[in-house]
Amino acid sequence: MTTQGPAEPPSHELSRLAELHGVATSYSPSPDRTVPASATAVTLALAALGVDASTEEATGAALAARERELAARLLPPTVVRWADAESPALAALPAGTRLHIETEQGETRSSADRLPPGVHRLTATAPDGRTAEAHLVVAPPRLPTPTSRSYGLLVQLYSLLSRRSWGMGDLGDLAELTAWAGRALGAGFVQVNPLHAAVPGAPTDPSPYRPSSRRFPDPVHLRVEDVPEFAHVQDPERVRGLLERAGRLRESVLDKGALIDRDAVWELKREALELVHAVPLGPGRRAAYADFLAREGEALEDHATWYALAEVHGPDWSGWPEGLRDPRSPETARARTELMDRVDFHCRLAWLTDSQLTAAQRTAREAGMPVGIVHDLAVGVHPGGADAWAQQDHFAAGMSVGAPPDAFNARGQDWGLPPWRPDRLAESGYQPYRRLLQALFRYAGALRIDHVMGLFRLWWVPQGHPPTEGTYVRYDAEAMLAVLVLEASRAGSVVIGEDLGTVEPGVRDRLRERGVLGTSVLWFERDWEGDGRPLPPEAWRADCLATATTHDLPPTASRLTGDHVELRDRLGLLTRPVAEERAEAAADAGEWLAFLARLGLLDGTGGAHGASEEEARIQAVHRFLLRTPARMVGVWLPDCVGDRRPQNLPGTWDQYPNWRLPIADAEGRPVTLEELAGSGRLHALLEVVRDAGSGGRGRRASG
Repeated sequence: MTTQGPAEPPSHELSRLAELHGVATSYSPSPDRTVPASATAVTLALAALGVDASTEEATGAALAARERELAARLLPPTVVRWADAESPALAALPAGTRLHIETEQGETRSSADRLPPGVHRLTATAPDGRTAEAHLVVAPPRLPTPTSRSYGLLVQLYSLLSRRSWGMGDLGDLAELTAWAGRALGAGFVQVNPLHAAVPGAPTDPSPYRPSSRRFPDPVHLRVEDVPEFAHVQDPERVRGLLERAGRLRESVLDKGALIDRDAVWELKREALELVHAVPLGPGRRAAYADFLAREGEALEDHATWYALAEVHGPDWSGWPEGLRDPRSPETARARTELMDRVDFHCRLAWLTDSQLTAAQRTAREAGMPVGIVHDLAVGVHPGGADAWAQQDHFAAGMSVGAPPDAFNARGQDWGLPPWRPDRLAESGYQPYRRLLQALFRYAGALRIDHVMGLFRLWWVPQGHPPTEGTYVRYDAEAMLAVLVLEASRAGSVVIGEDLGTVEPGVRDRLRERGVLGTSVLWFERDWEGDGRPLPPEAWRADCLATATTHDLPPTASRLTGDHVELRDRLGLLTRPVAEERAEAAADAGEWLAFLARLGLLDGTGGAHGASEEEARIQAVHRFLLRTPARMVGVWLPDCVGDRRPQNLPGTWDQYPNWRLPIADAEGRPVTLEELAGSGRLHALLEVVRDAGSGGRGRRASG
């Protein structure tokens, strides 16, 4: 094993202190290589956890204090008990320890046996008089595995415009897509990008993976005409003007080649929703809104207050007047009262969006989809946004989430997202995480968790330092998984983990053990431990969502033709001569095509219904996916019409229109939802998928 890395490795005492707080002092980018973390990275990570290791004396004192604390501690702040196993923490209690448990359901127990699922309050009293209080998470042993194979469509919602949307896809379009795909195509699910609330202010960060809040959805996705109060706005001239402007915005994207302009869409919808807000709610609607306010409580009030304050002071709370930086300060309380109407406006928007999301999932299930809508949970939030302000005691100050250097990125990555503090999560019984999951599962038939490895550990990068000078910080994976399984089980939802790239040994096994599906993308599925050739379909794992591509990768047509290499060359993103890149891409695609041909999936004479050679190849790729035992198979909706442009090109910012492209055909002409429904190319591909899957929902997955 070789060892290399930055200078100043941690001392023995610092390494021991770091270990006791879950801070790594090294990492392994490959099985035969270990890279030490720098003493600086370890020291700064500990500081973000409230541990002073700035000097040798401070390190020694902190280590002694931590060892005394752990030696005296009866229980950790959160204890996990899987329903089919004994809790190690409870089993380690001294003989004769008395338990007092107050369950979520309001019962009192003296034993942890046969407890109902939930997060309960536990008090332990040892024979020597020591006591400890803890949160007790009781979770089912695993999520139920889908018993039948289903296929579905993957789409970035903003890119799916209909002739009714206002310049970007909306929740009305999503409901329409699910109703059509479920009823006419036999699809079992539709997966969309994160719909979390964005940081306001022009220009808005278009990435759905840097939201202001993950807890609440973004009202930019509302179908305004579907809000009941919109029909009662008492200003027909303004309504007519809004609809005319919406039409021009839509036509600019669909007919004139303009990019999706999220800021323009939001400006228009905000103006319309201000009119809607002035319409009194009827008794039934008022009661439903009151229920929503009561259910969401302080979290919604904080969320809406942040947006009201952002209208006055700008969208980065770190630059607000000092008193307003604290959500619990007297200054914030006064401002909330003064801005009461604006706070109510943003509460109302959250309710309306939640309602339309719930209606879309209901439409999907009524259309026969066994799963429905698969929502996406981003890995973190914007440091200046609503969640970071409202939950700042749970975030690690001065730290950002990223990724260490690897074979694909020698400089590492810094995603600019503050990480949750594992100690504060445990002390709170994982309350912010639980409430987040509960909110999403209310309208999600399944949840895709971006960078699911973050349930186990995250790469923390100190602000002002490059990603190479970060280190891993570990989370209590048992608790994170138990809360996830608990809340998903309660909702009857599937969970899909995005586990692409470098994954710590054992992580995929632990996720599978608890019923969390993985993600398998065709081009990455090779026999890496053997000859490196394409992995035969029968060797794929069953517990996964299998796809040909993702939003961060080239569409299948681009991959097969090598167009993605030419795009990266035009943008100056290549690190090798373009001829080498072309040759490698052609060899990769050629090897896969030859493999498909050997399996009899590509006969070279064209595809279904006289399809072109390109269409036949794309159909063959998807026939292959259906040959695997994967329980879910996803079809990238732009692949259905030959779109060649990735929705996001990692490594670019303003060089490429990331997150702003409508779905288009092979010539780059935008394709509406109505045109998708009538596309012969789409129907030919999806008929292949349905036929290969024995009717989509009907085939039982193996494994």
